[in-house]
Amino acid sequence: MPSTPAPARPLPERVYFFSTCVVDMMAPQAGVDAISLIQAAGIAVDFPPAQSCCGQPAHSSGYTDEARRVARAQLDLFPQPWPIVVPSGSCAGMMVHHWPRLFAADAALAARAGDIAARVVEFSAFARDALRLCDFADATRASAAAPIKVALHTSCAARREMGTHLPSEAVLRALPGVQLVQQARVVECCGFGGTFSARHPAISGAMVNDKLDAIRDSGADVLVSADCGCLLNLHHAADRRRAAGETLPRCVHLASFVRERQGAADAARQVTE
Repeated sequence: MPSTPAPARPLPERVYFFSTCVVDMMAPQAGVDAISLIQAAGIAVDFPPAQSCCGQPAHSSGYTDEARRVARAQLDLFPQPWPIVVPSGSCAGMMVHHWPRLFAADAALAARAGDIAARVVEFSAFARDALRLCDFADATRASAAAPIKVALHTSCAARREMGTHLPSEAVLRALPGVQLVQQARVVECCGFGGTFSARHPAISGAMVNDKLDAIRDSGADVLVSADCGCLLNLHHAADRRRAAGETLPRCVHLASFVRERQGAADAARQVTE
């Protein structure tokens, strides 16, 4: 994954938005904020109402046939040649890298999965390269914005399969008043890992608390991620520690944080809104 923005291209007139089941069921405002940013750029958004899951939970648990059935149900949702924006690097990685493999034995379905994979764009990359959100920073706005320290967390799959920490970092660095700080062991897992957190709760709990310790020690006021699964894990673990009197950063999706820094009064302040 290149560390520099792609060359400027004309904005698409329309995109599909695949919200992911986590956003749809548990963090809908993150999806609304991402769609709002896309629409603010003059791009129409098509939200296929029949969308559900990308199949990653079943796939990562070794249930290949079940993952294939779930993914198969999504293949009919994107008939037009528009980009497919996904507000999660791990789900985007599933669609880009694993859908074509799931259907490798069926030439027709493999071709359809491959066409979709070629059009999937993770949200932070779309924000940097299509919405050009790195271009709006200027000295006047930066001097007027209240300073804030931000830590970025990128899910394991998003970082390793899609390289989405790079566009996320670029967007955050361009936001007025934002100081991007880096926590220790930034590449380590938060302990969510999809079904891993349910199967191994003690190990997962130790991992998320290690991650929260590092984020706290970084001095961050806010923890931002483009992956709501990790964010929900970190948010709820932080809530438990706050109940015991500890001060920890709030956790919010990248799209919501961008809108917040743009002054949108209705932007989510934390991932659960």
